[in-house]
Amino acid sequence: MSTPSRRRLMRDFKNLQQDPPSGITGAPKEDDMMFWNAVIFGPDDTPWEGGTFKLTMQFSEEYPNKPPVVKFVTKIFHPNVYTDGSICLDILQKQWSPIYDVTAILTSIQSLLTDPNPASPANSEAARLFATNRREYDRKVREVVEESWSDPTE
Repeated sequence: MSTPSRRRLMRDFKNLQQDPPSGITGAPKEDDMMFWNAVIFGPDDTPWEGGTFKLTMQFSEEYPNKPPVVKFVTKIFHPNVYTDGSICLDILQKQWSPIYDVTAILTSIQSLLTDPNPASPANSEAARLFATNRREYDRKVREVVEESWSDPTE
C-alpha cells in the first residue's frame, strides 16, 4: 500500500543511496518501509573515531509531519543519549520540521556525537564529565567505541 509517508520514505531512501553523506548509512527493513536500520560511524579525529553505532528509526504514517522515533541500538556514552538509546535532540522533538529527511536526521545525530548539548542532559554523568573532566569523558567514549566493534546485536 502506497501512502504519502511511504512515498516520502522511498524518496528519502533513494536520495540517501544516490548522495550518501560521509559516515552514515541507512535503509528500510526488507519487509517494512516504516522501520529502518542505520549506522553512524564515529567522525575522524574525534574520540568517536572508529566507532560503529547502530540505530533504529521507526516512522509513523504521519511522517514527514511527525518525526520518527530514533534510538541507538549500540551502547553509547553521551550527554544527550538516554540509557535505553533514546536521543535528546531538538529536531526529533519540538524543533521538528517536515523539511528534514532521513539524511538530515542522521547527519544531525552524527554531529551531536562531537557537539553535545550538556545543558539538556539525558545522561547526567556524561554531561558532568563532558563539562568538568574532558579527559575522563573521552576515555569513556573510547570504551564504547571499542565495544561497538563487537556489538552483540550483530
